Formats: sequence, C-alpha cells, structure tokens
Amino acid sequence: MTRRPRRALAGAAVGLLLAAAAAVGSPASADLSTAGLLRVPTYVGAPATARPIEHPPIPEHPFMSANGTSSMHDDAYASDAYAVSGPLGIDPQVKSTFYGVRECATMAFDSRDRIVALCGGLEGFRMMVIDPATLRPVSQLRTSTRDLTTGANPFTDICGGSYFFLDRQDRAYPTTVDKAVWEVQVRANGTMAKQRTWSLAAHMPKDDCLIATMPDWSGLVWFFTQGGVVGTLDRDTGAVRTAHLPQGEEVTNSVATDETGGMYVVSTHALYRLDADGTGTPEVTWREVYDRGSRTKPGNLSQGSGTTPTLLGDRWVAINDNADPQTRVVVYDRRVGVEDRLHCAVPVLRPNAGTTDNSLVAAGSSFIIENNYGYQSPLTTLLGRSTTPGLARVMVDDDGCHVAWESDEIAPTSVAKASLGNGLLYAYTKPARKDLVDAWYLTAIDIRTGETVWSRLTGTGLTFNNHYAAIYLGPDGAAYVATLTGLVRVTDHR
Repeated sequence: MTRRPRRALAGAAVGLLLAAAAAVGSPASADLSTAGLLRVPTYVGAPATARPIEHPPIPEHPFMSANGTSSMHDDAYASDAYAVSGPLGIDPQVKSTFYGVRECATMAFDSRDRIVALCGGLEGFRMMVIDPATLRPVSQLRTSTRDLTTGANPFTDICGGSYFFLDRQDRAYPTTVDKAVWEVQVRANGTMAKQRTWSLAAHMPKDDCLIATMPDWSGLVWFFTQGGVVGTLDRDTGAVRTAHLPQGEEVTNSVATDETGGMYVVSTHALYRLDADGTGTPEVTWREVYDRGSRTKPGNLSQGSGTTPTLLGDRWVAINDNADPQTRVVVYDRRVGVEDRLHCAVPVLRPNAGTTDNSLVAAGSSFIIENNYGYQSPLTTLLGRSTTPGLARVMVDDDGCHVAWESDEIAPTSVAKASLGNGLLYAYTKPARKDLVDAWYLTAIDIRTGETVWSRLTGTGLTFNNHYAAIYLGPDGAAYVATLTGLVRVTDHR
C-alpha cells in the first residue's frame, strides 16, 4: 500500500488563503467577512420544545470515559447521539475563538468537563486542553510533525492525527505520524504529560500509517492502518498481535466496538466484525462485501463507504455503501452465527449526486445520513457556493427499513449529532448564496419529522468552514463546532 497524496495543489491553495486569514484574524473572532453579517439572517426559526427520543441502551465502556465524552463519535457504539439536551434555540449565544490554521477535529470531555482535543494544522498535530466556557487553551502538547515532503494534502490526509479516545482516568490515547500510540495524562490543573508510548512501526509497512484506535471490552487497544493492518496492543505487557485485511483494502474511517468483544470496521470493500483470540490476535468473525460503486465520488476521501460503523441496540450495525447511481444505508445483523446478515439496503439522497464521508447518526430505531456530495476542499464552498442538499432518516423495521423523511438542508461536511434529550438533530449548514457571502449555521432539525426548527449563524467566511470536523454537545448541553482555525460554542440564553 502506498500512502497516496490527496489533492496537494488544492491543499496548497487553501493553505495560502488560511495563512492570509490568520494574518488579519483576531483571537476574539475568526470572522473575516464582518460586512456579510449585515446581509445574512442571524437567526431563522423559533425555539424548540424538548421532546426526548427513546433509544436502546448504550452500555458504558469500562475502558473509555462516560458515553458522550470519550471520542469523536461519542461512545463505543459510535452512535453520534447524546443523552444530554443540546441548545433549544432560545436566543442562542455564539462565542468563537481563533487558534491559527488548526482544526480540532476530535474532542472529548474530561472528568472536570474541560475539552480535550486532538488538533491538526499545516505543521502537524497537538493535544489541547480547552476551557469549555471561554474556549481559551489551558495547555498544549505536540504529538506529531507533518512531513510535507510526501506531497500529501494536509487538509485531506488523515494519517496519524484524526482520532483518539479518552479513558476514565483522564488519559488520552492519540495516534501519531511516526506510527505510535501515546498515553497522555490530563492532570487536575489542566496540564498534560506523556506517560507511555508504544511504537507500532515494526508491525506495519514503512509507507503505511495509523488511522484509528479503540479499546475492546477486555482492555486490549486495537489499531487500524490505512493499508489494512489490524492489530491489538496489550498496554500492560506491550505485546502486539496483528492480522491483515485482504490486499487492496484500505481503512479510512474510525471503528466501533460492543460488549460482546466485537470490533467493527469498514474497509473500502467490506464491513467486518473482528474478535481477539486467546492470544490477542485479531480474527475475522464475519465479513460482508458491500457495493463500493465505480468511482470515488466528490465528497469522499476514498472509493467505498465513508462511514464509521454505527451500532444500534444489541443487534444492528449500519454503514453507507457507495452504490451507483444512489448510495444506500445498509443495515446488518451483527450477532455471531446469523446466516442472513443483511437486513436492508435503502437508497437515499440524490441519484448521481449523493454520498457521505461522515458517520451515520443512531437515534431511536433509526439511522440518519447527511449528503456531502460535491465537497472536495474548503475552496468548494467559497464565494457563496455550497454542496448538494440532503439529509435522510431511515427507520429500522422488523421486516426491513424505510425512509421516514428527507431534508433539503445543506451540510457540506458536518458530522451531525443527535440530542436524545430533546429530540433535535444538529447539523452544520451552509446555504448557497448569490451575493457571494459564505454564511455558516448551526441548524437544528426535528428528528421525528425532518423539519428544520431553527438555524443560528456562527460566522461568515472561509475560517468558519468545519471541514469534516464533528459537532459536539458538552456535559452542560452547549454545542461546539471545530472550524479550520478555531472553535465555535453555541448555547441558549440563560
């Protein structure tokens, strides 16, 4: 497997634009198009009334921090759903800050409710502890430096700095560009210290890189490389056991795990359940090939599914495929020993103009998908342009699945999140505008009906692009969105 450069020229152009933005930005606000605020609506819609959504239990992982605080996708099931109630849209207040050309794509919350983030920029990656109210950095720790001589585009290169998880002792486990897993302790005063490091370089090809890491229910830390190496790390002994996916299969997304010991990962060709044998070596329990389509659609980083596997209840696991002409939400029975594993494959989004490179959201008895078709770099959404509209909710029935609703909201690359506590889905949206203003909104959608309830402007201009970063709900219900140069916080007026 050769680590592929990804649109390096576009990355260089974006880098120059963001460097210019950094020169004129200020720590108080990353808004570079203040004049646009006079021409775009600040708030659309009306406050919601909380209507909680019933959802199958998501067990607490013994080696990860509490559900909703541990990782990009919130919990071991990668549900992208929170029990807490997020903003209802009551005179929502927006705070933004500027960190330079650096995006904190993966965030967690420690035992003191501080933000713990893995942030990537042109220069490399660093862990940051951030005050959740002021958004000011409390401490920083560099984990990796990028090798810009490889030709890889730093805006689409996800190697060694996209994912981490946080455990119950406030220890973060990021991967690094030099093929290692770190253990980073977040101290009571907010400072950080690297306690242990495990090099995995001897267990993977020289031109391969780490993508994702996750502990299973026994405490083994699993790691996944772009080239298809799957491994386990025993943190007590340092023992590493590996296996390999079939040649030509890559991993470009994160993973999920459940209390039965299964680890779920999707490659560019198939969905897997893996389990560790008695020695800790990964074994394939089952493998399901999906329709990977005929091309890498604009909006995807690779040909194939763009989703982290999402678990629902004690039975289902879902991904999207890359079928032509229309992508599908594909739901499988994840239990061991099932003969007919495929439960449904439901076409969603627009024919020949629909795909996603973000995780599905599990909410109630359903999975929600957003359309990222057309997004190729931050340049895609400049000068009032945007991507293809579409979100859809797919209900899982006893005898199949059906589409409950579709929305025409435009969310170029947000990892949408559900609040089970109030029944709202949050997306980061950007409507197309003829006046060339680039206006970004936190948008709340009714999970039951698909109707947009409200949208709150977060800012205008290139620096408010979230560029594949997730939305997060803090323990206090505040919503956070990482942008290319900082962080946005949205709360109800109290």
